[in-house]
Amino acid sequence: MLGLIKVITMGIVQGLSEFLPISSSAHLVFTSHILQIISGNPIPDESNYDIVLSMMLHIGTLVAVFIFFWREIAEIWNALVNGVKTKNYNDYNTKLGLYIIFGTLITIAVALCIDDTAERLMNMPAVVGFLLIITGFYLFFAEKFSDKINEANKKKEIDTKTAVIMSIAQGLAALPGFSRSGWTIASGLFSKTDRVAAARFSFLLSIPIILGASIVYPLKEINISELVSYNWTYIMIGTVVSAIVGYICIKYFLQFLSKFSLRVFAYYCIIIGFITTIFFTFI
Repeated sequence: MLGLIKVITMGIVQGLSEFLPISSSAHLVFTSHILQIISGNPIPDESNYDIVLSMMLHIGTLVAVFIFFWREIAEIWNALVNGVKTKNYNDYNTKLGLYIIFGTLITIAVALCIDDTAERLMNMPAVVGFLLIITGFYLFFAEKFSDKINEANKKKEIDTKTAVIMSIAQGLAALPGFSRSGWTIASGLFSKTDRVAAARFSFLLSIPIILGASIVYPLKEINISELVSYNWTYIMIGTVVSAIVGYICIKYFLQFLSKFSLRVFAYYCIIIGFITTIFFTFI
């Protein structure tokens, strides 16, 4: 029963925290360690089963992105193909396609530089909590910077400079506690971009990274022969939960950003980061 509760809980956590600027990796680390404490078992290194479960939960949120943005994805793909054929890259959707491609390469380059550190931090929840505090302050100051810019002067479309900055931020978010959506959206705000425009690009930019991080990387770490022994019913339940929660989260988060700032998430990250840092330091 605890196994079912675990996958449902982690599916909800993944669906919410992948797109809300509160760090999905941090919350999965916290949730996993707390569940281990509740069960009375010592906290082990991440098992192959945990890696596969995390992979499938990320696939669930990836499905949510595809379903929500399928029209935009199709338009970007068609524009990109047409741009390559005609050698004309002036269409905005064509540019978005190129930004996503080259942005993904930038993200990978940055993430590879900190990959070993990111892996070690998965078993250091107190440090992850501290990094979540940093995320909170980054969100807070990004909103403060954005408030000083007249709404009419904010960019409604992504340009090359903004795409590069957001891609670097996405790479840094390989560190658990550094929210991918939080750092990319906040970086967009620092680049004088409209909040919703930054968020939409952040979600689209996440597609290749989530795909790679959830499939290619874990397959290097796990023993394929072990897969048949896993409880795939539970894993699929968690995956479906993460997809449903992720879709709902995207829909209402974009509506939220059109009216409100990221400050509430900044305060959340700072408070939760402080609590978890203290809790896991002394447990």
